[in-house]
Amino acid sequence: MSVHSSTDDAKANNADSENVSIMDEDALQLRKLGYKPQLHRSWHLIESFAASFVALNFIGGVRSVLFLGLLAGGPAAIWSSYLITMVFMFITAAVLAEICSALPLSGSIYIWAAESAGPKYARFFGFLVAWWSCTAWMTFTASNCQTTANYIVSQMAVWEVEFPGGVGNDNIQWRALIWAISEGMLLLSVAINYLPPKLYSGVFKFSVGLMMLDFFLCLIWLPIGVSQTYGFRSAKDVFTMTYNGTGAPAGWNWLLSFLFTAGTLTGFDASGHIAEETKNASVVAAKGILSSAIATGVLGFITTILFLFCTPDLDTVFALDAPQPFVQIYALALGKKASIFMTLIAVLGLIMNTTVAIVASSRLVFAVARDGVLPLSGWIGRVDSKGQPKNAVTVIYIFAAIILCTILPSQVAFTSLVSAGGIPTIAAYGLIALLRLTMTPDHFKSSHFHLGKYAKPFYISAVLFNALVFAVDISPFEFPVTSQTFNFACVIFGAISIFAVVSWFVMPEEKWLKREQVLKALENTDHPEDRDE
Repeated sequence: MSVHSSTDDAKANNADSENVSIMDEDALQLRKLGYKPQLHRSWHLIESFAASFVALNFIGGVRSVLFLGLLAGGPAAIWSSYLITMVFMFITAAVLAEICSALPLSGSIYIWAAESAGPKYARFFGFLVAWWSCTAWMTFTASNCQTTANYIVSQMAVWEVEFPGGVGNDNIQWRALIWAISEGMLLLSVAINYLPPKLYSGVFKFSVGLMMLDFFLCLIWLPIGVSQTYGFRSAKDVFTMTYNGTGAPAGWNWLLSFLFTAGTLTGFDASGHIAEETKNASVVAAKGILSSAIATGVLGFITTILFLFCTPDLDTVFALDAPQPFVQIYALALGKKASIFMTLIAVLGLIMNTTVAIVASSRLVFAVARDGVLPLSGWIGRVDSKGQPKNAVTVIYIFAAIILCTILPSQVAFTSLVSAGGIPTIAAYGLIALLRLTMTPDHFKSSHFHLGKYAKPFYISAVLFNALVFAVDISPFEFPVTSQTFNFACVIFGAISIFAVVSWFVMPEEKWLKREQVLKALENTDHPEDRDE
């Protein structure tokens, strides 16, 4: 007994020593990059993976925007565009993983852009991407809450419940109901974010398990229900059928399918945003980006093919009138009572999705405030005794709650606002790749994920693909274009960019991203001998 006890004690001591060593290295790297450790550092690979995997929410994402893909090109465009998107988004994830390994910092994406630009233009591009990213994550948080509300109220359509004034966005009472439920979902997701770090680790794991449960239920239960009710679509329908529901020219109509495919694979930078809370961050955070992108792409593609076989014919699909038509599809395939269970699973998944999105966005806001850019930066950038940026979480809540209020006067206003959510992130992905290609192609040699001879081809591929997706995202979705169908996302994106440029112009250099700080970070990321082989 004593021999075993001594052996166990020795193993425990070695493990403790290894953890302390890793934490010391993390703290040392952080100080070398010009920052002092403030946040708790207790998360590992599973939490890093979950941060992006849950924020991406492969099954919820496919379910939410599948109908856009069906309108733009039909089934043939959906699966073929998804394969293309997978390849180029994996390449984009590799580009971000490379720089994340060298710069594992909270709010990472704007620091990556700044350092990729080199000392001369670092502040300008840092400001630009900081405002892009804050806008993207905050609007995503708000829109996700409305998506959750849509699932809940869609059960009213299944059970044919009458609503005063009718179901529709032209009814102020209906918009008020959507708004109230959305605000409730936001409040719940924010409350979960106040949990201590050790308990929140359980939230990450529960969320991954929940999404996989959702996936396997759809993979097993849904096909059984479809086979006993309206029947599967034929392979010919799934792989060859085209459709033009946008009115766009045939070629552009097909390209509009990237709204669906790229939209389900945007957000894997979340692992980078929690890097300062992750042990062995220079390795683990980059792994989180890559592994979550690959897992989301593969599982999302399987889910897409599954749903294409399991949805009714297009005439039936486009006749569905619920805010979230998939709730009605579940009712058609599984029955009204069973649809409640599937809706509940979807709603829980979206709540977890929003919760983890708040983790990523709050760390981004914390980092921007720490660098002194925001009003009340001293308060926003403060952490509590457990090393959590709770004030930044509160800021996310306030902004998302305000954004949701735009539902009340006009659903069009809210839709226009949140449609800009994914655009800044896509723009940031492409910009970072462009800056790495043109400004700093030979830097960041300390990365554990250095791309080597593949670097320039990967940078070029990421630039071109994200430019295409950006063009699709700012394009009108319905043609001919009228005041009702105009996509205001381009106006909103332009306004954010102008605001960022003004902020850069008026903010003194000594307040944020000093030249010396940029040079120090570049110097400390250019020594391959610093990395463990």
